[in-house]
Amino acid sequence: MKGIRKVKVSAVSYLNSLPFIYGLEKYGKIIELIDLQKDIPSVCADKLINNDVEIGLIPVAEIRKIKNSFIVSNYCIGAFGKVETVLLLSDVPVFEIKKIYLDYHSRTSVNLLKILVKKHWKTKVEYINGEEGFENNIKGKTGGLIIGDRAFSYLEKFKYVYDLSEEWTRYAKLPFVFAAWVSNSELEDEFINEFNNALKFGLENKGKIIENYRTKNNNSNIDIEKYLNSDISYFLDSEKRKGMELFLELLRKEIL
Repeated sequence: MKGIRKVKVSAVSYLNSLPFIYGLEKYGKIIELIDLQKDIPSVCADKLINNDVEIGLIPVAEIRKIKNSFIVSNYCIGAFGKVETVLLLSDVPVFEIKKIYLDYHSRTSVNLLKILVKKHWKTKVEYINGEEGFENNIKGKTGGLIIGDRAFSYLEKFKYVYDLSEEWTRYAKLPFVFAAWVSNSELEDEFINEFNNALKFGLENKGKIIENYRTKNNNSNIDIEKYLNSDISYFLDSEKRKGMELFLELLRKEIL
């Protein structure tokens, strides 16, 4: 790998990206070739858009904002059916919701929600940009979109829980891709191959990752094995690409 410069990489710091982080930190000497930064999804996107990093595990809705975007991996954060960590929560059925707080962590989930509200549920609501602590305002006819690891702790707190990945599958009959590995410039093939080998290595070691998580979080009520092995689907196959293309097409048409 002689002559390859250190590449700045922004990765999502959620449970679903643990295999990717593990691979990038443990596989061969890849960690010596990258400057690995861990962020929430929206920050990953901002860094890539602003050229602060060269690769990001970014919300797919943000790909359209990058002038020269390249999907550099056949691995992603995707799901077919329930994903457990992208939720619309409410005290009332979705058709009775008047306002929805939007999570500031990810713009893909926000746009997915808006598409489902309009196209799938065919209703109208007022959207409110959520700030830290917005979860406390979810009550009555005001719902809230919560994403990421903290969504697990809200699964049992509300009468109505809508899993947006599951609702997308009902609407589109396709899987959903939440985040993909994207670069804002062309990178050397040798580096890209090594990068993908690292991601593959991480996925092949999910057993160790699950064991490590349980050791460090022995009081956790999260079924980490089910989440990483069943809820999250990591391979960017043809069906996920179709789902991603449909989502991006809807974004263009709806101008969200």
